[in-house]
Amino acid sequence: MALIKTENLTLSYENMTVIENLSFEVESGDYLCIVGENGSGKSTLVKALLGLKKPESGAIEFGDGLKQTEIGYLPQQTNAQRDFPASVSEVVISGCLNSRGLRPFYSARERDIAAENIERLGLSELKNRSYRELSGGQQQRVLLARALCATKKLILLDEPVTGLDPMVTAELYELIARINKSGVTVIMVTHDMQSALKYASHTLCLTENDCFFGTTAEFLESDMSNFLTNVEGSAENG
Repeated sequence: MALIKTENLTLSYENMTVIENLSFEVESGDYLCIVGENGSGKSTLVKALLGLKKPESGAIEFGDGLKQTEIGYLPQQTNAQRDFPASVSEVVISGCLNSRGLRPFYSARERDIAAENIERLGLSELKNRSYRELSGGQQQRVLLARALCATKKLILLDEPVTGLDPMVTAELYELIARINKSGVTVIMVTHDMQSALKYASHTLCLTENDCFFGTTAEFLESDMSNFLTNVEGSAENG
């Protein structure tokens, strides 16, 4: 069975249907980019995958032993979150909260997992620094390490490069690609179409009137690839 399978999924936002009869599958090891127009339901779909939004109809199924609570999630940051007064180590290990349950303290194994992900993402020299003192790119690496503490199978990233300069953006994309190649499945919501097509094995494109799901190569050969031209044209004119 697929890692995630949606079947005839219908979702609403503020009493308006934003996604209707959507079906797609994510296999272990995939790198899926979700792209689409503003208001096409991308954020609503993310909430549904995390169990924060109940579908109007249809189903979301999880396979390969994945539990919904074991999805590593990197959300869009607010200004208040960027100013969070905790150390890097404290933020990273908080990704183990779901596995900790009702225990008042983290276990030795959870501390080891946090330490492994701090090293994995090149944060060892920053582990005692205050999160609020870090650059935007450093903060995103910390949040990515936190997401990895919550899962061994799937990370869900919502616009992870928003507000970052081009060099830091490129470095973060390379890091995410390496994580995917290590065996972690990636689902990423992004407006960065070029990078989505460069790294993604599969693409889910949502528009107001239509949707596409398939491999990125299939997307480029489809009529829906016109969406890419429209987005780039809007960006150049804006």
